[in-house]
Amino acid sequence: MTFSFLSRTGHFSFLNNPFESWAMAAAVAAGSAIAMVFVRAFVLRRMETLSRRTGTRLDDFVVKMLSQTYLLFIVVFALYFGSTFLELTAKQDKFVTRIAIASLLLQAAIWGDAGLRAWRDQFRVGPVDSERRASSGVLCFISRLLLWVIVTLMVLDNFGINITTLVASLGIGGVAVALATQNILGDLFASLSIMLDKPFEVGDFIIVGDVLGSVEHIGLKTTRVRGLGGEQVVFSNGELLKSRIHNHKRMQTRRVAFVLRVAYGTGDELLGRIPQIIREIVTSKENVDFERAHFFSWGQWSLDFEVVYHYRSPDYLLHMDAQQAIFLEIYRRFQQDGIEFAHPLSIVRLADAGLAETFRRNGDAPPPPGPSFH
Repeated sequence: MTFSFLSRTGHFSFLNNPFESWAMAAAVAAGSAIAMVFVRAFVLRRMETLSRRTGTRLDDFVVKMLSQTYLLFIVVFALYFGSTFLELTAKQDKFVTRIAIASLLLQAAIWGDAGLRAWRDQFRVGPVDSERRASSGVLCFISRLLLWVIVTLMVLDNFGINITTLVASLGIGGVAVALATQNILGDLFASLSIMLDKPFEVGDFIIVGDVLGSVEHIGLKTTRVRGLGGEQVVFSNGELLKSRIHNHKRMQTRRVAFVLRVAYGTGDELLGRIPQIIREIVTSKENVDFERAHFFSWGQWSLDFEVVYHYRSPDYLLHMDAQQAIFLEIYRRFQQDGIEFAHPLSIVRLADAGLAETFRRNGDAPPPPGPSFH
């Protein structure tokens, strides 16, 4: 390697490169730096304008990530581009390439770190409960830690440092920790899934198996539900996501089905009028959509009519008020038209014991007993 400033021909030379090569490298480096700064500013302005027009959060994340593009890394990349116009030895070329790759890895890590912090900050604004805010902070910290550990290992490997032993040690230790804490890690990732997918939120009324109640707390490991009896039911997040969850807060309409039992002996004309009577009653109520009313079953002691309608509100109290009004009106109309509701009824037939014994001895069949109703 020559550090002389004059070549054998008498021209300026440094590191075996003439003045023209250095001038070209400097021009390319300066032009690359100016171009990258211009592109960064242009893209940021366009993305900021787009983020103000849309309601999505992805473009906001991109803006925050690109705003963390540091001038130092731009200069390093520009110098690398300029170095491609110089005649470098293999050792010099390897050194410059490693510096450029390390700078690229660090800049990518900074972008990823900014994106994770932007994701965490979205839980700090708006109506978000403190438990979910704390959970997002912990998950963000773990994700950032993993990001910087991976990038650090990649930078060390880029500079030729043997990280095989270190990675193997981390792998063995990670497997041991994962086996020891697999249930905790499962609940942790389930908590992340709940926060991202949002099958339910704090305050939602849910049904899980035979448990009904409102969600009070969503933590890293458990979710707590306040039952109807006032007790607190605690679910592990992993087991909760494996269950079938009914979220009543997100209900838009309620489908209501019930059975009317009419007494045997009701005339066929009245039976034929019952579906029309029910239709008139249901359709006269507000926020109610009538679906059907049919004579659908011969019961043991009743003639069964099935009625189905939809109430256009998830509010349980309003639904019960409408159902009560429908039931009362049906009761009044049945009384006016002489339609009787069925009651459980059994028929017991009794025979005279002495007369039955006489017929039995003579080998004759006993007479049919008279009915007795209870």
